[in-house]
Amino acid sequence: MFKLNSRLQQDTVVVGQFNLSMVLLHKDANYPWCILVPKRLNLRELHHLSQGDRVAIMNESCHLSEVMTDIFAPETMNVAELGNMVPQLHMHHVARFKDDAAWPNPIWGAVEAKEYEAEVLASRLARLRSSLGGEGFTASSELNNDEKQGEGFSP
Repeated sequence: MFKLNSRLQQDTVVVGQFNLSMVLLHKDANYPWCILVPKRLNLRELHHLSQGDRVAIMNESCHLSEVMTDIFAPETMNVAELGNMVPQLHMHHVARFKDDAAWPNPIWGAVEAKEYEAEVLASRLARLRSSLGGEGFTASSELNNDEKQGEGFSP
């Protein structure tokens, strides 16, 4: 049974779900930053996905990137799959701007995470949820009981 890694659960808010992947918003308000997590067991790397799931995650990633570009109008979109800290397959989608806290360097460790103000977080979530509609996306605001407090791997 799929479970979201506890670190991802701690650092993010649920935006919703595509057919394959959960869509999460990172709680660091320094950047518009979403994460896709395929709802598959025991995966750490992109090449561990089946061929069909590889196509699906690329389509979901492109749709998420297009929506984030439309909403935030960034200089560029950074899409990265890193598994150094969290051993569960996930893809970061970060809207980058020339005046952001880390430009032009990578965001990881550049500055301390900044907490969202409640109204800004609510507005960002509402805008993402409404804009992601279609393409198999369903808005939701929380994990179901099966997805909570996992390490992303079955015992």
